[in-house]
Amino acid sequence: MKKSRFPETDIYCITASSFSLGRSNLEVVKQMLEAGIKIIQYREKDFPMLQKYNECLGIRDLTAQHGACFIVNDDVHLALAVESDGIHVGQDDLPVNKVRELVGDKMLIGLSTHSPEQADMAAKEEVADYIGVGPLYGTNLKKEPMAPVGLGYLDYVVSHHKMPFVAIGGIKEHNVTEVIKHGASCVCLVTEIVGARDIGAKIKSIRVQIAEAKENT
Repeated sequence: MKKSRFPETDIYCITASSFSLGRSNLEVVKQMLEAGIKIIQYREKDFPMLQKYNECLGIRDLTAQHGACFIVNDDVHLALAVESDGIHVGQDDLPVNKVRELVGDKMLIGLSTHSPEQADMAAKEEVADYIGVGPLYGTNLKKEPMAPVGLGYLDYVVSHHKMPFVAIGGIKEHNVTEVIKHGASCVCLVTEIVGARDIGAKIKSIRVQIAEAKENT
């Protein structure tokens, strides 16, 4: 197994402008970073390319100032254009081997997985630096949401693989303790954070739940 380059952190944040209470992605990301978030993924499927490019340039500057990792979702060319730290792809995107060929060795690659077979393949290929594990619960983030895979899949990854992973999908402050107790060390909460009126306070509150769950696990 290759040595991990994935940042050791507890919360993985993703942009979602339609849930951000009218705030810009840059304002939301700024508040996340000021709250100590160390990894940000830019995910805006429906924006024009120029808007995505300009927003990513701004986020690239902010994450660099805070020493945080910046990941671009899906778009390899956008990731290369803004010199992000990584690219995250799904099962229906370019194969990770081709993504690695395009971005080289310096960029992190994340891969969404939804089943033991997909996790096994990611571990066997040893191309992705980390995987997303989910969706654990129902979520309305995507236009065509996938049925939740449940905590059983999380249990499988924890017991069978050593690669870094991010638990994702429908995770909220009220159920994050359950996710941590099932072995996740890094969790992604999207609408719970971007939709909070006080993002810093919400992150602080979630971290209290995470810390208590880890102490009692």
